[in-house]
Amino acid sequence: MSKVHLLRFDAAFRIVLATPTAAAVSNARQELHSTWRSWFAAARSRSQNVSHRLSQKILKPPSLPEHQSPSDEFLLHYIIALSALVLSVTFIYKQQVHPKRFVRSLGVSLKKVARAVREVERKGFHAAGLLVPLTHLLLLRNSFTNSHCTNICWTITTIGWAADLARLHIGVVQRNWPMRSILREHEHRQLTGGCYFSLGCTLSIAISPPSVAMSSILFLVLGDMTAAIMGVSFGGDALGKLKLGREGKKSLEGSLAMFCVCFTIGSTIFAPVRLREYPIFFGALAATLTELYEPFNLNDNLTIPVVSSIAMQWAFQRIQLC
Repeated sequence: MSKVHLLRFDAAFRIVLATPTAAAVSNARQELHSTWRSWFAAARSRSQNVSHRLSQKILKPPSLPEHQSPSDEFLLHYIIALSALVLSVTFIYKQQVHPKRFVRSLGVSLKKVARAVREVERKGFHAAGLLVPLTHLLLLRNSFTNSHCTNICWTITTIGWAADLARLHIGVVQRNWPMRSILREHEHRQLTGGCYFSLGCTLSIAISPPSVAMSSILFLVLGDMTAAIMGVSFGGDALGKLKLGREGKKSLEGSLAMFCVCFTIGSTIFAPVRLREYPIFFGALAATLTELYEPFNLNDNLTIPVVSSIAMQWAFQRIQLC
């Protein structure tokens, strides 16, 4: 309570004590009511001001300084070009009459060809994840805010999780699940990787500016795909049979391939940014280590985009003073 309000209360009580008549009491009561109303109005105003300042700091859309942030137009052109490249490579592979022979011609040892072909066909489906950053940037281009995009992502994620939980616990849904044939063995009893992918992308978009969110999602889509394909195809051949990861199922070749892909993607996305190699290095390293060791035993479809986006934003903040 301010000093002015205290003085007004004191004056009202002194009037009552000095002249305890009905008129004095009535006047003092009115003065007290007026003082209370004034004090509550001032307190409410201060509370609203504090809430407004906190909301601006905490709930404001994530962003980078202008000199560290590529334009939305550049990002859109980039993801379109990258999607066209991935589609072209996929089309060329699909045109192969003998995919095993084609994979063998790339240097994959004969005993690994069959498994490499299966991994390419399984991971090729993951390239559809490019639609997430593409859709995000198209929405931003058409006057949607990042908050609108985040709300859309949360809606899609909630529906996806509800559907997958229904698949696990409702027999009719489980028997008629449309993508049952492509599920892994453990996914028949657990949530699919698609649920974690959706949640990871949603969190990354919610906590990151578009350029960082796009990079972290591409780290997951293309980096993780490269690690799996290279690990299955060449793991243990060039660098020795060194097994890494929580269960010893990862290879050094796959991890190095993922780091190189992530670093290349990040460096080209932030090509106009000075000192970009430092935050991109930490982002690519965070993505690779997350894929390798799966911290907290969480699905890497969730952790890779979240951890790498946090690492990049931290690193970008560190170089702002340089």
